[in-house]
Amino acid sequence: MSRAVAHAAVVVVFASLIALAFWRLNYTWNWAGVWEYRQKFLQGWFTTVGLSCASLIASSMIGVAAALCLQSRLPIVEAVGRVYVELIRGTPLLVQLLIGFYVIASAIGLENRFVVGVLVLSLFSGAYMAEIFRGGLEAIPQTQRDAARSIGLTPMQTLRFVIVPQAVRLVLPPVAGQLVSLIKDSSLLSVIAISEFTLNAQEVNSFTYSTLESYLPLAAGYLILTLPLSALSRFLEKRFRYET
Repeated sequence: MSRAVAHAAVVVVFASLIALAFWRLNYTWNWAGVWEYRQKFLQGWFTTVGLSCASLIASSMIGVAAALCLQSRLPIVEAVGRVYVELIRGTPLLVQLLIGFYVIASAIGLENRFVVGVLVLSLFSGAYMAEIFRGGLEAIPQTQRDAARSIGLTPMQTLRFVIVPQAVRLVLPPVAGQLVSLIKDSSLLSVIAISEFTLNAQEVNSFTYSTLESYLPLAAGYLILTLPLSALSRFLEKRFRYET
């Protein structure tokens, strides 16, 4: 049995079990009422796409910068990176959003909810990315650096041609998992009244009193975003796979 056939068979089994559960529930569907708000779903979904794309890029950059801080030999630089990572990872995203928007953003006069949401979400995910990148860099044996030095490579050339290519292969799976989590975490931006996908689904539910009909499209919309990301990660893993 090929891999594609096996995957398809498992999907069919899971879908059948879920369909059976809904059938036994004897639920009266109200898709017509929810369909009237399809534009609201689309607007929320595209807002989530924009938030996620901006946060994916920003959190990756923040993660790289923080990882380099953690690797620094200067105590003050390492301390900045460590305090940032531990502070962000040790507090809930919900609290960070509330403080970030209602306290810090208000204090500096930043009123754009979209920008604040992207910044807080990026800082939150960047802390996790920093530890992932740090672990990938530290997983490369010292002998690799010594070998690069022995053939005359500078520290930057060693990082570019020896360390980073190997580290990328190691960090791809956890990075993909963190990015998928980041997309789902964007649903919490509804607490600062950003009209993203989850908030709009909640509003449709309050308008129509059709809970399942409102939240099933929500699940499907997030799958549309996360599945391609997972597939891209697997492709890159194969692309960077080589014997060591």
